[in-house]
This record gives sequence, structure tokens and C-alpha cells, in this order.
Amino acid sequence: MRMDKHSPTRTSHDTANGLALAVDVRNATGQPTLLFAHGFGQTRGAWNAVAATMAAHGCRCVSFDSRGHGESDRVPGGEYHMQQFVDDLLSLAHAQPEPPILVGASMGGLLGLVAAGEIRPTPFRALVLVDITPRWETSGVERILAFMQAHPDGFASYAEAAEQIAAYLPQRRERKSEQQLRPLLREGADGRLRWHWDPALLAGGLVSESERYQPRLLSAAAKVEVPVLLLSGERSDVVSHHTVDEFLALVPHARHAEVPGATHMLAGDANDAFTAQIAGFITSLPKASTWPAPEAACAQDKEERGRVCRYTTE
Repeated sequence: MRMDKHSPTRTSHDTANGLALAVDVRNATGQPTLLFAHGFGQTRGAWNAVAATMAAHGCRCVSFDSRGHGESDRVPGGEYHMQQFVDDLLSLAHAQPEPPILVGASMGGLLGLVAAGEIRPTPFRALVLVDITPRWETSGVERILAFMQAHPDGFASYAEAAEQIAAYLPQRRERKSEQQLRPLLREGADGRLRWHWDPALLAGGLVSESERYQPRLLSAAAKVEVPVLLLSGERSDVVSHHTVDEFLALVPHARHAEVPGATHMLAGDANDAFTAQIAGFITSLPKASTWPAPEAACAQDKEERGRVCRYTTE
């Protein structure tokens, strides 16, 4: 049966240390390539609607589950660190046929900032940051973590899980169905349904590292040279006018758009408006032909810095 551009092809990507990341590819021959990086505690499913729409409009759309999330492998021993996630994102970017446009939400956007600011040649053609800035509002992040930590023993049913999500996201009109929840929950040997993420993500050093990463993130942001679109939710408690202004001072060529009525969960709250912003941004970018060919950029970088070429052609 022939798959259309909206339907994902499931594949996997092996990281440098042997973990397999679950990956969906839509419209494999399309251009440009959009690489979607989800937030902490999410899965690649968070991008289903926008990826299907952008694939139908001709883009190649790649989304993935970060290590310890969804269907991707968990780290043996539960030792998670931010640099591992940065390296995974770089590995995926370099595996694409061209430098992708990164669409990164929350954690995914922070990883993209580090990579775009610190790596040369740049691994991305452009950045779309979804409700995240190098410095964030601590209270908003604490609210997210509190929800993630609230049900260590899981749920007796999908209906119970849907009720808790509805309480956490009161702005959503419809409750999630069992079909929508199945990718987000795992059934344990005791019959209880637990979230898809590795509990060690919350217990280990990753969460405690986040605040210490802010100086690195601020420094990286100031070095970003590619086009940037920052999308924020009007009702977000993670970014604020203060953190947005600080970011725009660091990255003066960046654009900013606020999505009316949306919270930190931008894509889920206002997907049509969110997708329209991304589509408009992509249309405004320089044509790909004006960018150095990957192999040329690598050759120049190799000569100037002695780095290993990251983009290769068969």
C-alpha cells in the first residue's frame, strides 16, 4: 500500500554510544528538511499535526524520540546528562541529506541553541525555537516537573490518565482518547499504566544541570548566525516578556511572534496558528542554493579548523 506524504515511515537512528532513537520521516524526498525536537517529557508524537501539514506542503519532516523518551532506548544505569542530548541532536542533523531547519520545543530548542551557537560549520539552516529562551521562568518549569513527578505509581486506566492531563491542561477543550494516550503510557507487570519516559530522567543529574547550563546557553545564543524565529505562547509561564527581550538583545537578527491564547504547550494549544508561523518563516528564508554545499562547507572547515567533515554525500 502506497503511503502518502502525511504518513510517517518509522525508522531508527543509532547514537554514538549505541542507543537507538525512534524516528519518523514524512515525505522523504521533500525539501527543505525540518528536524523536530520535542520538549522534556514529550515524544515525537507532539509534532504529528504540524509535521503532516508541512510534509503535505512539500517539506521533508523528521521527528524523533529523545533518549529515555517514548520508544527510544533508555540509558543503562540511568545516567542522563545534557551533553548526551546535544550530541544526539547533532548526530541526527548530520545524518540528513542537507542542513535541516530545526524546530525545537522547550528542551529541544535549548539543545538546538547550543548546537547552532557552538558548532561550525553550522548544523542547521535555521532555527525555530518554541516557547523557550536561554533564561526561563523557574516557576513554569517547576510546574511541569511537578506534574511529571506526581504519579510515580501510574494510573489504573487510560480514563484516569486523561483526567489528570485535563486538570494539567485546562485550556484544552477535548480530553485525550485511549488511542491518543497509548503512545504516552506503558503498561507495567503490575498492570498499571506509567508515563513513557524513564523515571531516571527525573531522579538523575539532567534536571539539576538545567540551571547551571544557562551561562552556556546565553553564550551560545550570542553566537548564532542562522535565521531564527522565536515563537512564544501568550499565556506561557516558562517564557516572559523579560526573557524574550533578553534573547532578542542577544540575537538581534531573530524574529519573535507571540501566539494568542497559547501556553507553553504551543503546538497542542494552537496548532493552526503555530504551523502558519513556521510556514511563513520557511518561505522567507534564503533559497537553499545560496547556502554552501555541505561538502564544501566541510572542506573549508577542515582546512581552517582541522575538524572532521560532518556532512557527507554518497
